[in-house]
Amino acid sequence: QVQLVESGGGLVQAGGSLRLSCAASGRTFSWYAMGWFRQGPGKEREFVAAISWSAINTDYLDSVKGRFTISKNNANNTVYLQMNSLKPEDTAVYYCAVRLRYYSDSYLPRAIEQYDYWGQGTQVTVSS
Repeated sequence: QVQLVESGGGLVQAGGSLRLSCAASGRTFSWYAMGWFRQGPGKEREFVAAISWSAINTDYLDSVKGRFTISKNNANNTVYLQMNSLKPEDTAVYYCAVRLRYYSDSYLPRAIEQYDYWGQGTQVTVSS
């Protein structure tokens, strides 16, 4: 079992920044990829970013490249999503997820079903 708790969401003006955190507990020694997803109003949940255990490999949704950065701190089992230059279209509930099944360090899936545990989500609202 892995428990994930997101924090750091809030209300920000367009052009502003937020840093989301995802604290993992439980079987944290055995995860192989962690991802951030988001679900906007009336939309399906979509992939945003992912990072491998080694942190060597990362992947981003095209629309957030250059604005968002995913990182991790093994010492406290936390994954971060630094979000800069936020836009109203970034408004969504943001979820972190963990994949426990190993394939390769460079394998960072974007499909929801490839992740095993999910957090409860944190709301990000960007006003224009």
